[in-house]
Amino acid sequence: METVSPDVLELLRMGAYQILYLDGVPPYAAVSETVRQVRTVAGSRSGGFANAVLRRVAEAGDGLDCFPDAETEPQAFLSTWGSHPLWLIERWLERWSFTDVRSLVERNNQRPDVYVVSLDSLPESAAERLVEAGIEAAAVGGGSRCVRLSTATGVALVLDILGPSIVQDPAANLVSLYADVPSGTMVADLCAAPGGKLLALPASQLRILAADRSESRIHVLRENAQRVGRSVAFTVADALHPPLREADVVMLDVPCTGTGTLSRHPDARWRLSPTAISDMAALQASMLEAVADVVRPGGLLVYSTCTLEPEENSHRIEAFLATHPGYSMESTEAVPSEYHDESGCLAVTPQATGFDGAFAARMRRAV
Repeated sequence: METVSPDVLELLRMGAYQILYLDGVPPYAAVSETVRQVRTVAGSRSGGFANAVLRRVAEAGDGLDCFPDAETEPQAFLSTWGSHPLWLIERWLERWSFTDVRSLVERNNQRPDVYVVSLDSLPESAAERLVEAGIEAAAVGGGSRCVRLSTATGVALVLDILGPSIVQDPAANLVSLYADVPSGTMVADLCAAPGGKLLALPASQLRILAADRSESRIHVLRENAQRVGRSVAFTVADALHPPLREADVVMLDVPCTGTGTLSRHPDARWRLSPTAISDMAALQASMLEAVADVVRPGGLLVYSTCTLEPEENSHRIEAFLATHPGYSMESTEAVPSEYHDESGCLAVTPQATGFDGAFAARMRRAV
């Protein structure tokens, strides 16, 4: 495939999709139209190549026998059948069983569910109100405050019915709950936008500063906060250069590779490279270092990601605690223990829960 031009490769992919999955398009029509387009952009020779490839696709279909054997070539099978980069499959298989990785790949290739969180009512009550309005909905349970919607449901209508509410996956909601922020405290969210984790904090009477380096994303967060009636102060700032001296709680939802949310961003898997993980880990370490002194003595530092990679998760926390003896992990019962790893960190995986992936660590600074 490296020798095929990107334009031709893209047309071949679209043609193959039409042949295999669009029942309303006859295979001969998909082949003919794709070949015509390829000839237009790359000439008659490429058109002949496209014709041969697509006819072979039509003959072979998409059965499992078209892929490497799952037992003898598990990495190749999961990469080709599951449409994931081989390097990512290989690193996952180093940590999880073939069955778990296959479940993860399958989850990543499914259309993600849509969830909402009511900010002023229990999930069971919110679901009941939606059902009474003729909307298919059900409380997720399992510790989160989310309500699952039918994929055909209009989200804007749901938010209008529920009042103060946001769209949020259960994994992200579990991060908000795991933070276990005490009521009446000063909270600084230094990578705040778009703000779901911040707005879903269940504590009351919080004084909140939301910072993000993107002015446009802060604008979105401001609109969301106003819509749900949450009082928040906003500033455009980089977490590497915190815009305040001290806070009771610092939330740091750092930039990451996002491998826990590939079902929502299916093209992201192809934009990632192995070096992206180490690059992100270095940035995350710098951010942790930058905010360490902002947390007031006795206060909390809550670090979170939506990636599955240990270099960005547990390894980052281990390294931070090793160089900052004034901090220690602090457990919480705000979320069920099934979501805790052996260190007390929040660890949510798509293959185990059906939710997005998420990680969080709750660290207390000594007085």
